[in-house]
Amino acid sequence: MKKLITIDRHILETQTHFPEATGEFTGLMYQIALAAKIVSYEVNKAGLTMLLGKTGSINVQGEEVQKLDEFANNTMISSLDHMGYVCIMASEENTEPIMIPSRYRKGKYVVAFDPLDGSSNIDINVSIGTIFSIFKRVTEPEDSDGNVTDLLQTGRNLVCSGYIIYGSSTMMVYTTGRGVNGFTLDPGIGEFLLTHPNMRIPDNGGLYSVNESNYRYWPVGVQRFVSMLKSTSNERRRPYNSRYIGALVADAHRTLLKGGIFMYPEDIRKPKGKLRLLYEAIPIAFLVENAGGAATNGRMDILDIVPEDIHQRVPLIFGEKRLVDLYKQYYREASELPQISTQTPDPK
Repeated sequence: MKKLITIDRHILETQTHFPEATGEFTGLMYQIALAAKIVSYEVNKAGLTMLLGKTGSINVQGEEVQKLDEFANNTMISSLDHMGYVCIMASEENTEPIMIPSRYRKGKYVVAFDPLDGSSNIDINVSIGTIFSIFKRVTEPEDSDGNVTDLLQTGRNLVCSGYIIYGSSTMMVYTTGRGVNGFTLDPGIGEFLLTHPNMRIPDNGGLYSVNESNYRYWPVGVQRFVSMLKSTSNERRRPYNSRYIGALVADAHRTLLKGGIFMYPEDIRKPKGKLRLLYEAIPIAFLVENAGGAATNGRMDILDIVPEDIHQRVPLIFGEKRLVDLYKQYYREASELPQISTQTPDPK
């Protein structure tokens, strides 16, 4: 009989590799898994419980807030703010850092998350997800409130990152820097079970993922790279296949399983990129690197970028290391300081 390994058991067994462990990280991961189960349940019946549609408000990103965005955000916060494991949090949906209520003990961990990535796809039943980063605090004393310094750490300081994807099945994928493992939620018993141990990005996946409607606004190096992938002059001698979902979690999940490269470069309209560094790019980059891949903004590794703001945006390119290195070569060779295409946006 195949041995069933729950996420709780896996986390506990991982903890044994760290003699200094106090159990706080284990407790924190249990709470994230609990929040994932609650959100998964609501996502699966959203159309029946009137959770589809917009709330009518606009978040800090200038995006319309979906009802499920708000529910997922509140669920993550309420799952983490009272256990004594966390000193401060950041969310895509909150303009300012989220402080732990004064009545609760403050912990040594810092959590940043996108509570419901891909929310524009909610109403059309496309896969969406939750992305999270976990750091250790850098301020003292340990039992005090955290501050923004604790949040603005590079990805090299990550303790853990992961995502939960709500699709045909619900999966939680995470890494603590010792390999990437995926767990599928069994709704019958309410447990995440290990189904994808030691995930590695396949070589020669033959896929590329990018929003090609932005082609005319990209830097010349990006245009040339994508044109090469679509031609017969690449090493495959045939075009790469295009796959683009438009939800980072879904595109990242496919890239981990199938290989290839994902790109959301800067363009003339978004010269700083679109995806958020702290709770989208950094956690995905950490997962990808631990699965044998690479992640860059075109100039440097995502994990080496020092955040300056909790909602900072960044270009994000990740996938097979060979393809990411080739992307950087095209990007660099176009010019020493790449210039954005001189074509102007279409008039509104």
